[in-house]
Amino acid sequence: MKHRPVLLNETIEGLGLSEDSVVLDCTFGGGGHSKEILRRYRKAKVVAIDEDRNVEGGENISLYHENFRNLDRVLQKENIEKVDGVIFDLGFSSDQLESSGRGFSFLKDEPLLMTLKAKPGEEDLTAKMVINNWSEKSLADIIYGYGEERYARRIARIIAEERFRKPIETTGELVEIIKKAVPSRYRTKKIHFATRTFQALRIAVNDELGALKEGLEKGFEALKPESRMAVISFHSLEDRIVKKFYKEKASPVGLWPRVEESKAVLINKKPIRASDEEIKNNIRSRSAKLRIIKKIK
Repeated sequence: MKHRPVLLNETIEGLGLSEDSVVLDCTFGGGGHSKEILRRYRKAKVVAIDEDRNVEGGENISLYHENFRNLDRVLQKENIEKVDGVIFDLGFSSDQLESSGRGFSFLKDEPLLMTLKAKPGEEDLTAKMVINNWSEKSLADIIYGYGEERYARRIARIIAEERFRKPIETTGELVEIIKKAVPSRYRTKKIHFATRTFQALRIAVNDELGALKEGLEKGFEALKPESRMAVISFHSLEDRIVKKFYKEKASPVGLWPRVEESKAVLINKKPIRASDEEIKNNIRSRSAKLRIIKKIK
């Protein structure tokens, strides 16, 4: 399936770019947003980041295979102090989900990796390590905390029982275990019964929430005054972090009489959602939320 960038026009128009803008794309993926920026603004430059080494860049795109929590190092390598726009598209590209071979999708039987690193080493955390080595309580905590899965304890208990018999090594085996753990009525819901557990494992393996907090702070710091940051999130955990971060930047700080002015303004107080037409053409856009903030100083 060809990857389609979500909220493409809304994101680019919301950034308020000019012909020679320098843009930092922190989650390049399929490159949809960056390539459209370069199509509209011929003299623009994009510095792109993606941890997946299978991702390739393009003309006028400087691509770095890094975690976006290290975006400050990337900009240093480019000798860039400040940028005119920052993009975070926190969704996984279709290619990563469907053809990486690393176990991101519960619809394929693949090795239980779920790491963004194309060739993880022995020291790198994988979903297989989490599933087979972490305590039952820890599993329940991350499945509930990161996946908001109501049957987290049951799933963790069945995982613990099954791994005692033999190690759990593939996504197919994990899906069958989850299926065994949840009630039959839960298996027929609109959202696949393994979705939340897989999300939780992916977040835990890649420390996605910790990286997001660090990346937002560094991304905002990298903005020029009057420039903007756009963040597209796809689940409530991410969106809460983004919303909280934006609110802190846009609110005055300190105690009277020495109250400091806010550092930013919210371009949209409520998140921008995909249109019915976009959702019809790209079902993954239904959960997307776009928030844009402008740095004042």
